[in-house]
Amino acid sequence: MGIQQTETRQHWNYLLSIEEDLFTLFRFVEPTESNMSTHSLELARILFSASSEVDVVAKLLCNKLASDRKAKNIDHYRQIITDLIPRFYEVTVHLPRYGLTLTPWENWGGDENPSWWKAYNKVKHERNEHFKDANLKNTLNSVAALYVMLLFYYQEEAEVGRLSPNPRLLTVGEPFILDSLHYETERMIVYKFDNFS
Repeated sequence: MGIQQTETRQHWNYLLSIEEDLFTLFRFVEPTESNMSTHSLELARILFSASSEVDVVAKLLCNKLASDRKAKNIDHYRQIITDLIPRFYEVTVHLPRYGLTLTPWENWGGDENPSWWKAYNKVKHERNEHFKDANLKNTLNSVAALYVMLLFYYQEEAEVGRLSPNPRLLTVGEPFILDSLHYETERMIVYKFDNFS
C-alpha cells in the first residue's frame, strides 16, 4: 500500500495553526476594545509566531515580485511591496464573529513600519521593559498582517480558490473582492485582485 502526497502550502498551514491558537485564546480573553491592552505570555508567543512568519513570507514575496532588488529587512519589504502593489496598505481584515476590522499595514501608507512590528521587536529584544506591548491589539494585527501577506504570496492559488482550508476567524476585506466555488461539500473562497493597480 502506497502513500501519495500532493504539494502543500506550508506558510498557509502555519497561518491556520496560529489562527487556531487565537481561537483558543478567545475562550479566555474576549477580543473587545476594552481588552486590547491585555498582555500575556500566550499573546507574546502568538505575536512572535505571526511576526517572524511575516518576516519570512515578506522576503519570499519580495523575491517573487522583484528578484533583482535587495530584500533583507522590513524597510526593504515596504519599499518593494508598496512600489509594486501600491494599495497593499489599504487591505482590511475582518473578524466578523467579534465585529472587528483591522488594517494591519496602514502605516506603510505613511512610509513607516506598523506599530505591531515595532512592538514585536521591542518585546523580542527588551522584554523586561516592553512586555506590555505583547498585547491583544498588536497580536491581532500581526496575525492579520500575515494573512494579507500570504494572500499576495499565494496570489495564483487564491485567484482560483485553491487556498484551503479557509480560515475560521479571518476574512479579508476591501479592496479585495471575494467570490466562492463549491466542490462537493467544501466551499472555496476566490480572492479577486483586480483593484490593486
